[in-house]
Amino acid sequence: MKTALLIVCLAIGATGGASAQAVRKSQHGSVAQRIADTDVTIVYNRPVARGRELFGPTVPYGKEWDPGADDATTIAFSADVSFGGVRLPAGKYSVWVVPMERGPWTFILSTAADVFHTPYPKGKDALRIPVTPQRGPHMETLAFYFPVVDADSAVLSLHWGTTVLSIPIKARGAPR
Repeated sequence: MKTALLIVCLAIGATGGASAQAVRKSQHGSVAQRIADTDVTIVYNRPVARGRELFGPTVPYGKEWDPGADDATTIAFSADVSFGGVRLPAGKYSVWVVPMERGPWTFILSTAADVFHTPYPKGKDALRIPVTPQRGPHMETLAFYFPVVDADSAVLSLHWGTTVLSIPIKARGAPR
């Protein structure tokens, strides 16, 4: 009887310890938006600036970067869309950006969707589009959001620090 009681106590103790995991520095986040008949879902882990200079020292210029932490950020479309003016089939993609010290940045969607945030999956690009970064108010934690949503289009923004990248999305796959 004492042995059985000891086993139960050890099992309860082991379970309690497993559920008390450390809190991650980059918290999990997601955002979903319906545009006409198309669902857009972004899943990512949200890094925090924590006083760092972000672009240049922390995120190197001229190299592919996954805007997130741990697993690569993903974006999924339930139907074909126009993404930044480029026709894109329905599906799930990983998100990558090439920050530049001057001029437009490159926003990349890769068909290698379920990958770690490094290294960049070369040769799997679904699209590459130039995006001119804008300056916005300081955003301590990286965020994706939709500041504009109309009947059949929206704008997706990626915002971290004072840098904002905005990409137009049009439902039904073709720009008008």
